[in-house]
Amino acid sequence: MRIGVDGRKIPEADARGPVGSLDHAHELGLAGLFFRTVLDMSPTLDPGELGAIRQRADELGMYLETGLGKVNPYATPEAPELRAIGDGDIVRGFRRMMEACAQIGCRELWVATANYKPAFTGRLAYDRFRTDVTWAEQLAATERFLHVLAPIARDLGIHLNLETHEEITSFELVRLVEAVGPDVTGIVFDTANVLQRLEHPVRAARRVAPYVRQSHIKDAAIVHGDGGLLYQMRPCGEGVVDFAEIVPILAAANPDLHLTIENDQSLTDAPRPRRRMLVEAYDPEFLAGHPDLSVEELAAYLEMVQRYDERIAAGELPDWAAYAARPFGFTETVDYIGRSADHLRAVCEKAGL
Repeated sequence: MRIGVDGRKIPEADARGPVGSLDHAHELGLAGLFFRTVLDMSPTLDPGELGAIRQRADELGMYLETGLGKVNPYATPEAPELRAIGDGDIVRGFRRMMEACAQIGCRELWVATANYKPAFTGRLAYDRFRTDVTWAEQLAATERFLHVLAPIARDLGIHLNLETHEEITSFELVRLVEAVGPDVTGIVFDTANVLQRLEHPVRAARRVAPYVRQSHIKDAAIVHGDGGLLYQMRPCGEGVVDFAEIVPILAAANPDLHLTIENDQSLTDAPRPRRRMLVEAYDPEFLAGHPDLSVEELAAYLEMVQRYDERIAAGELPDWAAYAARPFGFTETVDYIGRSADHLRAVCEKAGL
């Protein structure tokens, strides 16, 4: 299993550009880049630009992964570039992106269902809890659109891989893949996003493993706070995610899976306040929105949180406020990626992967 990093969040991604970011990742000892969408590599799908990126990745012996965009018709208006690249026809836009990806040998493609709104706190930050359309309606529309894209994917030999994004559960993703067909769909397993849906990462890994074709590898702190639980990204091995359990599960299902670190983005690259991500774990409406979640899994999840809180209380780890107060520029982000990669390498070595 090869370890790489997110092509959008590696430090100075915009300034260096895709080819420069490949060089940067190689200098950091990483084996590949995962650009969230092909439009991140070339906003116009220019064959020359895309070919140059592919060529540089090959010269460096690195993997190159990418994706398309949101496939929930209620979310795509928030990404006008998907319609624009099709000259107003969003299906044509997806076809053009898929064809461009196939041309450079990228046939495992990230897609996702909705968005997280950092301007809000709690459940209303998630499109799952929109008040103008139900989540069930959004899932049904997503499934219909995937059925539209499926014949194109089959023709091109492509998999559309749905991320365990912040708003969707692993249960729902498995049902979507099985409804549209695992010959053209799969899952991008984000190891920490499932925490925001009250899912235990190890149990979620077991559910999705048969369909996982790409990954976002990240860790997070989950601690008790006012209004519920607070979520905060941390380097791999410094949060609640048990990679020693999860990586072998993923490897058994897909030994060629690339492990792509999704780091917290440098504040120099993306200036912003350190957001307070609240999981309203004790709110009746929030809980009712997760009908697949069992009592047993919720109990295991809360036990995991309690153990992490105890480690903070013992002084082993910084609390939410202390960690948020740290500087987080270029140097700190490079260190974050390095510590994550070192932890994953140690996990793989111990497991004989």
